[in-house]
Amino acid sequence: MNLIDYKKTSFLKSYSKITDIDIQDGIEIAFIGYSNSGKSSAINALTNQKRLARFSKTPGRTQLINFFEVISGLRIVDLPGYGYAKAPLLVREKWQKTVYNYLEKRDQIKGFVFLMDIRYPLKKLDQKIISIVLHKKVSILVLLTKCDKMTRSQQNIQVNTVYKKLNFLLDSVEIILFSSYKKIGIKKLESSLNDWYKNYVVLKK
Repeated sequence: MNLIDYKKTSFLKSYSKITDIDIQDGIEIAFIGYSNSGKSSAINALTNQKRLARFSKTPGRTQLINFFEVISGLRIVDLPGYGYAKAPLLVREKWQKTVYNYLEKRDQIKGFVFLMDIRYPLKKLDQKIISIVLHKKVSILVLLTKCDKMTRSQQNIQVNTVYKKLNFLLDSVEIILFSSYKKIGIKKLESSLNDWYKNYVVLKK
């Protein structure tokens, strides 16, 4: 199979409720993480498009489930960030409910990309989300974002810490150091997503 050209990714549609989603065919790879963990920036870096996924320095800006079409039958989904403490409680609960409903009910999900700020990985809600998706038995990739803000030795410490904690939960853990600003980890991310899609195509046959 030819390599997927992520540069051709285009915006498809946004939804505020899981019940409104009318896309049924193909598969989805969900980008998920705390507010300001770098989801939108990672999608823009992956697709080499500065404004495909909108982002803001204000955490909690993404409030919709945003769908992007990579190729026919393959989508990237940018989920609302969770855990923004300064948002009103009802708003936070709504965002988290939206994320939980998507995770529980969308059978089209074939992979999760968890984005965690390398300085503060595996916070409470990260662990709760991971526990929710375990039963779906799909591929999970951890991006430790903003890795340019740490030295190499500090990066290694964080990678080892995350690996040890997740190794108790997951049969296999793939962790990638990532920085959209310094363009670190983009090729590895592409390779992982390509493998997921190839496995799906093989199984479908």
